Amino acid sequence: MALPPPSSQVHPARRPNTAFRQLRGPLSPGEFAAAVRRAARDIGEQVSCDARYIGRVESGEIRCPNYAYERVFRHMFPGRSLGDMGFAPRAAVRGRKARGAPPPPNEPATTCEESDVLRRAFMTGGPAAMAASVGLGIPRPRRRAGETETTAVEDAVRQIRLLDDRHGADGLYRRAAQPLRNAYALLDAGTRHQSTADRLHGAAGELAISVGWLAHDSGRFEDARSHYAEALATSRVSGDPALEAHAFCNTAFLARDAGRPREAIRAAQAAQRAAAQLPSARLSSLLALREAGGWAGLGDRRSCEQTLLRAQSLFANGASDADPEWMSFFGEAELEGLEAQCWSALGEWHRAADHARRAVALQDAHFARNTALFTAELAGNLARSGEPEEAASAGQRVLGLLEQVQSSRIRSILDSTARLLRPHSRSAPVAAFLTQHAPA
Repeated sequence: MALPPPSSQVHPARRPNTAFRQLRGPLSPGEFAAAVRRAARDIGEQVSCDARYIGRVESGEIRCPNYAYERVFRHMFPGRSLGDMGFAPRAAVRGRKARGAPPPPNEPATTCEESDVLRRAFMTGGPAAMAASVGLGIPRPRRRAGETETTAVEDAVRQIRLLDDRHGADGLYRRAAQPLRNAYALLDAGTRHQSTADRLHGAAGELAISVGWLAHDSGRFEDARSHYAEALATSRVSGDPALEAHAFCNTAFLARDAGRPREAIRAAQAAQRAAAQLPSARLSSLLALREAGGWAGLGDRRSCEQTLLRAQSLFANGASDADPEWMSFFGEAELEGLEAQCWSALGEWHRAADHARRAVALQDAHFARNTALFTAELAGNLARSGEPEEAASAGQRVLGLLEQVQSSRIRSILDSTARLLRPHSRSAPVAAFLTQHAPA
């Protein structure tokens, strides 16, 4: 990631946030961003902080942080108000927007992101309306790409991840297709500096993976495969092992879901070769879990168990500052959930249910989509293990979560569970679930 721009590049309409710069102290922007991410994990918050974000705050580009960042900053600096940290009052930023006053030149219009805006947009129009409300604005190239265009691509990646974590992929995929085309058009237009080109390649590749994931979660497997291949090609062109590992990681996941376990194993192993250049044990753990999923799909219990043990050992090394930004979802809950999927593929329904139950209990509330996913998988495992009433109870919890999550993958899992439970419809809890599920 590039370091914050020097003061000579800050537009005169902005006021550098010197108070926040003092809070950073002797740490580099990257080191401070890592500290912010650690603080967020401490309080169960999720932020995608990097050196670029810290630079934007210190330059005055971000006049007021969103509520998630505010909670993290207050945790890091107890007793200090937003004003003490150099930020403008939230009401002042919101008030300027309400009056229709334009932002200062070169300042993004969305300097104060509001979580309540996201909730209202979802309730009235679903994820597509939310995407429109917060914007995935990547400009069409009119000249060589520079700082503004590259930042727009990076911000679009973060916004898609945020919306997907909370609300699932359905409705977002088509909205994200045009920004992705624009990102690759920016690559074709070229850049003036190699550092900008490197950032843009990385951001465009990550955007291709994000859009591929939206297709994947929406059941559009061929579209997902194409987007992941595009990201992989971008990683090879730019010589980016982190992007290559991410692309192969998602390709392995897709292959497993598409019923191609040998391809899942090969892709996961290729991801591990790329990740060998990166000092992140958590990334290596996730990639081992992707490989284990392939072995489970083949019915190779011994290889699956050995790979799961390796994944657990790597996970036990803990999180580090070297962990990729996109891995914010990978905690103990995800570890349990992916192991549950392996045991389910091997037909070990009781064991799968135990891990899925732990995954649900451990999941952070921010990851609503994954909470719904693991609960749906729990319901399916319980139904197959001869516990229809508990399965129905879990299924009802999923139906409640689907009021804010839209995911074809989760609905498909729940549909399968409903079919398994129909022979038990004389049970009152099962009948209640089936009645609720039918119109959904």
